[in-house]
Amino acid sequence: MEKNIGSVDKVIRVLVGLVLIALVFVGPQTPWGWIGVPVILIALVGICPLYKIIGMSTCKTCQK
Repeated sequence: MEKNIGSVDKVIRVLVGLVLIALVFVGPQTPWGWIGVPVILIALVGICPLYKIIGMSTCKTCQK
């Protein structure tokens, strides 16, 4: 599968994922913070299923 997440998008996703995971330990301490795990995994893999469905890509070097 072709990567469709650019470097800026990856950094933003990892930061958002870390903030969500932090919510499990501090703040409201709800299990909803674990949503950050797949967000980080998607960023590390570089392939976003939603981007694939709508035909979007933020990866400048991966575009055709």
